[in-house]
Amino acid sequence: MERVVKAADPVERARTLIQLRRPADAERELRGLLAQEPEHVSGHALLGLALILQGQEGEAVEEAQEAVRLAPDQWFPQYAAAQVYYRARRPEQAMTAVREALRLEPQHVPNWEVLARVHMLRGEWALMAGAARQGLGIDPEDRDLVSLLSLACTNLGDGGQAMAAAAHAVQLDPENPTAHFVQGRAALRFGEPRRAAESFREVLRLDPGFGAARDYLVAALKQRNPLYRMLSRLRGRFAGGWRLIFLLPAVPPVIVVFVLVAVLHWVAWIAEAWTTLRLARAKATRLLFEGAEARVALACWGLLAAGGLLLGLGIGLGAEPVGTAGVTVMALVTPLQEAAHTGSPRGRTILYGWTGLLALAAAVAVIVAQPVVALLAVYAALATVWLATLVRGRPAGSL
Repeated sequence: MERVVKAADPVERARTLIQLRRPADAERELRGLLAQEPEHVSGHALLGLALILQGQEGEAVEEAQEAVRLAPDQWFPQYAAAQVYYRARRPEQAMTAVREALRLEPQHVPNWEVLARVHMLRGEWALMAGAARQGLGIDPEDRDLVSLLSLACTNLGDGGQAMAAAAHAVQLDPENPTAHFVQGRAALRFGEPRRAAESFREVLRLDPGFGAARDYLVAALKQRNPLYRMLSRLRGRFAGGWRLIFLLPAVPPVIVVFVLVAVLHWVAWIAEAWTTLRLARAKATRLLFEGAEARVALACWGLLAAGGLLLGLGIGLGAEPVGTAGVTVMALVTPLQEAAHTGSPRGRTILYGWTGLLALAAAVAVIVAQPVVALLAVYAALATVWLATLVRGRPAGSL
């Protein structure tokens, strides 16, 4: 491998270093080249790629634009610019660049791959599948395009095409983590969580730094639990149930629906905590649950135990405020889990603060011997399923 990297041409050395995921070394090669030849087109184009791979978006875009300025009628600068814009999550500029690259060189398969990826960034699944098929018409054995086709079909709900394309991608390159990843995505999407978990484990074996595979493996392992699957479906069905609140003045019995939905959410979060703790203790999956998720799950079961103890004491001592406070403590499972599963840092802060206020309300109820305060806190805790929906807003689509 080192013999290849030491090739005479600095452009080829830089290409090889980028392929080997050594963008910093490629950057050094290219800066040396550009110091001698400031208007070297491929040097600027490849430097843009090396920089964007290191997260240096601003300078990467400048280099890509300089390459296009120097050679607007060459396909490679346009292709490199499209790659830079795509990785910088600038879909409109990426689309302009890749269409120009295709106009100049429609037979270059990687151009079609970039086009498919840009459509993926924009959530245009049918167009993504079409671009992948166009490229595969030129090279039917291109593993990346086959993987992209599978991913597009997964999002389109075409299980047969998605699974077939994923299997083909793995067949083309059994050591390619992306191929196993899309196979796992398809299996998870179409109801095969056990098979999905196997695929995501293989991804992590091949590439331990593949962060998305870890997240999806966790999801696949949870989906293997039948109770979790059932409750997740029910919870998802009522995710927008907060809108029913507008019916309360006209149809008071709708409150029964609110109660049922809130309780279903609470039970679902308990099931998730149980599943997480079980997986955290299993030898094969222990390393996947060393972070906040396992700690939150443990805290949830701690709340159940503490709440149950307080409820028992309240009943045994005839102390209604203590017993009601115990129910409040158990209900805190919902706001705690909703906070932990909120992607926005600001949203998490709001929901964790809300959880703390509810815990304080339970303590105050005991101190001032007012069960009504604790009872209101119970309702508020269970109703967090709707508060969390409002706090999160509309989630941004991502893949």
